[in-house]
Amino acid sequence: MNWTPAGMLGSMGREGMRAGDADRQQVADQLKKALDEGRLDLGEYDERIQRAYGARTFADFDGLLDDLPGTVPVQKSQIQPAPPAPGAPVSAAAEAHGRRSGVQPAIGLFLLCTVIWGISSLASGEAYYFWPAWVLIPVAFAVLARLGDRDKRRH
Repeated sequence: MNWTPAGMLGSMGREGMRAGDADRQQVADQLKKALDEGRLDLGEYDERIQRAYGARTFADFDGLLDDLPGTVPVQKSQIQPAPPAPGAPVSAAAEAHGRRSGVQPAIGLFLLCTVIWGISSLASGEAYYFWPAWVLIPVAFAVLARLGDRDKRRH
């Protein structure tokens, strides 16, 4: 029998070879995808993910993915994605088309802070440092980003 490392690998099948971090992560990603698709419940996912991260050899991965079908792109799937529920969060793309990305809420926050500053200044009888001006910094960034997006769309 050949006891050199090459000889040992030649006689050892893939099942006996040590698994690496990238191998464990790949199996974990596939399990996460199955959980997101509703193919695994949370308890089953938890059990399998623990086994995946604890795997020392490729044989330890056996049974973790065997009963899960391969992923099919949504465009080729027979199942249509469900429409978003009323009141569900809006995606970033839809938000960019639908309303001003963050400018209006930031201005509202600035106005609220200004009212708080005004009430506290009136109550004390002296004008404090105008700290709400700091809230305008994100507003300025949001306006500049919006103007930059508008210029990109024109070109």
